[in-house]
Amino acid sequence: MEKQVLGRTGRMVSVVGLGTWQLGADWGDVSDEAARGVLEAALESGVTFYDTADVYGDGRSEQAIGAFLADHQDAGITVATKMGRRMDQVPENYVLSNFREWTDRSRRNLGVERLDLVQLHCPPTAVYSDDEVYDALDTLVADGVTAAYGVSVETVEEALTAIARPGVASVQIILNAFRLKPLEEVLPAASAAGVGIIARVPLASGLLSGRYTKDTVFGENDHRTFNREGKAFDVGETFSGVPFETGVDAAVRFTELASSATAQDLTPAQAAIAWAWQRPGVSTVIPGARSPEQARLNAAAGSVEVLGPLFTSGVREIYDEMIREHVHDRW
Repeated sequence: MEKQVLGRTGRMVSVVGLGTWQLGADWGDVSDEAARGVLEAALESGVTFYDTADVYGDGRSEQAIGAFLADHQDAGITVATKMGRRMDQVPENYVLSNFREWTDRSRRNLGVERLDLVQLHCPPTAVYSDDEVYDALDTLVADGVTAAYGVSVETVEEALTAIARPGVASVQIILNAFRLKPLEEVLPAASAAGVGIIARVPLASGLLSGRYTKDTVFGENDHRTFNREGKAFDVGETFSGVPFETGVDAAVRFTELASSATAQDLTPAQAAIAWAWQRPGVSTVIPGARSPEQARLNAAAGSVEVLGPLFTSGVREIYDEMIREHVHDRW
């Protein structure tokens, strides 16, 4: 597994991490035993970066990671959590007193005195420009509550605003073969500033795995069912904002590209993950996994040789012809 520095945290992390939203909620049912199996398989495969949030299963994801951490204290694991969605997402709620309450709860869930990295969890756009918000986050660092802080964003503009702040260690943003806009400005700006980029939704909610057809049905408690129109949260988080039928068609072409434009024996998902972490400026990519085998296959993408220009140009062609009109001007 390749490793890189995660921006201003100074920490070396695996280029393929593990997103753990699915271990808490909104992806169907995952038992405690299955969650632990996924975490163990990821670590065995070289994953040292784990991303969670205080609202994933109302703390269930953090608690699962906390129990896992207790058994692997010397494994060099970095855990990033997120805060800010435990109450109404309005700018006036992003204040130091709430930050203290939220981070205290996360520290208890994770069983740690100090968080490795806490991220604002896609707050309202105005929050990214508020000096008092950053003063409060700096206070958390000064008090030893967290070692570093970052932000999770929905849009390129939010990312660029955060990158300009000297205390921001990392920016988490949707980046995948169906969401190329961050390549234009965000990645170069982050590299220049020394800010880490955490690429989330690298498989476009599974579309880029090539496993779905237009007849695929997801469970009622799966966000790929209940959030397709953005009824629960930003629609860009589900299938990267791409209409499902369009995404299935584009995934067929991506699968063909993964087969024809690489000399390596890769699944479409591995090709998608490898492409993402190999973009200049990306620190780590955080696909989710619901089984140990899926965690191992995803992690294997962290040792894939550099995908060549034929693959890269193919990704761009699919995007320009099928995806751009749906997402490029929205996020």
